[in-house]
Amino acid sequence: MMRTVLAAFAFCAAAVTPAFAERAVIRGLDKVTGHARDYTLTLGRATRIGTLDVVARACAKSAPEETPEVRIYVEVFDNPPATGEAAAERVEIFHGWLFASSPGLSAVEHPVYDIWAIDCRA
Repeated sequence: MMRTVLAAFAFCAAAVTPAFAERAVIRGLDKVTGHARDYTLTLGRATRIGTLDVVARACAKSAPEETPEVRIYVEVFDNPPATGEAAAERVEIFHGWLFASSPGLSAVEHPVYDIWAIDCRA
């Protein structure tokens, strides 16, 4: 009897909590060329999008019975080209959550690239 109750509790807890994934899918738009491309990011590894390094730290998807939502926590660094003899420095331009349902809520602001959340995958 106790095992059944614990199994039911574990099942309900798993159904209520959001599903976390190991990979995040984002879309990058190069505003100069107009080309958009999907990138699959492994959590914790940097992926290069033009001059940007994007590191996804967390990816969560809402439970199936809830309103669909994908949220990805990212850190974005810009690697501007070196000018003259001075070496270019890597600059963090964004860190925070991207929401697939509201791309304008917290967007990566960069003069050349737009990035928004698409999906989480196992």
